[in-house]
Amino acid sequence: MKERTNTTGQPDYQHESTYALLIRSEEKSRNVCEMVIYTLLILGPLIAIWQFAQRPVNIPAAGLKGARAAAWVAWAQNNV
Repeated sequence: MKERTNTTGQPDYQHESTYALLIRSEEKSRNVCEMVIYTLLILGPLIAIWQFAQRPVNIPAAGLKGARAAAWVAWAQNNV
């Protein structure tokens, strides 16, 4: 194979993209902070959804009257 020779006198890393430089320069503390932040960003909405999923929903069946309506009808029939 041919080896690439550096004819300009500049190191190869000066021609790398910004993304390549960021990937190559891994910082341990930054990685830990990112993992904590991403975990919190995922868990936050999941906890909010879980809270709403646990709340009971009372939907009256069609044709049935609730306790208040039945009491009101009984009171109205007795006072008419």
